Amino acid sequence: MNQIHADIAVIGAGLGGVAAALAAARHGRTVILTEETDWVGGQVTSQGVPVDEHRWIEQFGCTASYRAFRDGVRNYYRDHYPLTAAARADRYLNPGSGLVSRLCAEPGVAVAVLEAMLSPHQAAGRIDLRLRHRPIAAATDGDTVTSVTVENSDGGHVTISADYILDATETGELLPLTGTEYVTGFESRADTGEPSAPAERQPENMQSVTWCFAFDYIEGEDHTIDKPADYDAWRAFQPPYWPGPMLELTAPHPRTLEPITRVLLPHHDEQPGEPPASGSIDLWRYRRILARANFAPGAVPSDIVLVNWPMVDYVSGPLFDAGGNLAEHFEGAKQMSLCFLYWMQTEMPTPDGGKGLPGLRLRGDVFGTEHGLAKYPYIRESRRIAAEYTIVEQDVAASARPENKAKQFDDSVGVGCYRIDLHPSTGGDNYIDVGSLPFQIPLGALLPVRVRNLLPAAKNLGTTHITNGCYRLHPVEWNIGEAAGLLAARCITEGTTPHQVRADQVQLRSFQQALTDDGVELAWPDVAVAI
Repeated sequence: MNQIHADIAVIGAGLGGVAAALAAARHGRTVILTEETDWVGGQVTSQGVPVDEHRWIEQFGCTASYRAFRDGVRNYYRDHYPLTAAARADRYLNPGSGLVSRLCAEPGVAVAVLEAMLSPHQAAGRIDLRLRHRPIAAATDGDTVTSVTVENSDGGHVTISADYILDATETGELLPLTGTEYVTGFESRADTGEPSAPAERQPENMQSVTWCFAFDYIEGEDHTIDKPADYDAWRAFQPPYWPGPMLELTAPHPRTLEPITRVLLPHHDEQPGEPPASGSIDLWRYRRILARANFAPGAVPSDIVLVNWPMVDYVSGPLFDAGGNLAEHFEGAKQMSLCFLYWMQTEMPTPDGGKGLPGLRLRGDVFGTEHGLAKYPYIRESRRIAAEYTIVEQDVAASARPENKAKQFDDSVGVGCYRIDLHPSTGGDNYIDVGSLPFQIPLGALLPVRVRNLLPAAKNLGTTHITNGCYRLHPVEWNIGEAAGLLAARCITEGTTPHQVRADQVQLRSFQQALTDDGVELAWPDVAVAI
């Protein structure tokens, strides 16, 4: 068995893990960064979700390094793609012209940019990146994690020891392996006092996962996939709170729960004539990641659309712990997505009164997968540490903050902004969607109640099931990871501990100044607007 050592081990190379590794390496620390898949980037790459961000993202509200990533994506298209003159000159280039984000782009481009950000530190020996490695065991000594063992795709094992261990996995996998106290699912109202919480704890009630995929449209061609074996079962599947079968274009509006019928009209925004009806949700443009109108004529035969829609939210079971059967639910989520694609190709009503769009072509090459879907399902909810401070609904919900400002944290290590957006859950809940206010990330939410040298670096910080709904998005995850990486690096340099940094005002202010010097925003300007 191989044994290796670094100052800091970052397990999981999603956005939080990459940000953590970059932050620690900038300050001269050696980092071992592992990743279960063969792509870094997590939700924006292997899971296929274009960046979900707030309305002010082009001006403020993210870290400098996250902004460098965003700039890098735009520059990649300018450097390597045949953009139109108008697109090339657009300061805020959106390659996909998608509606969900000001920066909808292909996952492969995001991978290339993240790899470029990591590569100088790899060349200098500060970052040792190991893809296709997943954690399988850990060793502890009292309140200290001494090592983590990872297994590679060939079955080989590597044991990593480090002064600090950062859990940046998608589901908080190190928490049970290290015996770190954590929670899952829905806390009760008695636990948290949250208005939207249930009367009883529901630890197996977690947000749905989605196995995303990409497609384009080639008029006149037939790209219909083979009928999935369990298509008929999924075609009939209807949760009791859903307005009809899930494999339809009608789904609840997240905020009102009113049934809304979506539209899918290939390339309609390039054609003369009537646009989709006012108020409808345009699925073709919603998460489009490549818009052919942005490129030289003929360079791109079709737009590419990313599917992360309510119709493929998999609610049939949690992925981990008591109710979780990982292999079963991974396969279930994958089959649900393939069945929805088949339904679109064969049964979906079309404007001319027909059924199906066989020209929809599954683009597995967008992810480099044989099955045609993303490399990994989109994980919305992780295990979460039992933290020194747990962020609750009352801290950020607009309805709970009469002063129209989220709770201000003296120990802020960053900022974020998103609605409390909970998708249908494994416990039978429909959407829970609550307006929120621009918020801060408190250091206390990054500190386990007992374990001294393990830090969360992704969606596994001290939130509740409810507040996870607004702390899980791309720039927030990046900020969490960056703060954790800087904290671990600083503690090694200063000979202190994360808990001591928070407890001592002098150390806390010094650390916050270091964050600011690195381009981490700690507070919002006066934008007291609910979203």
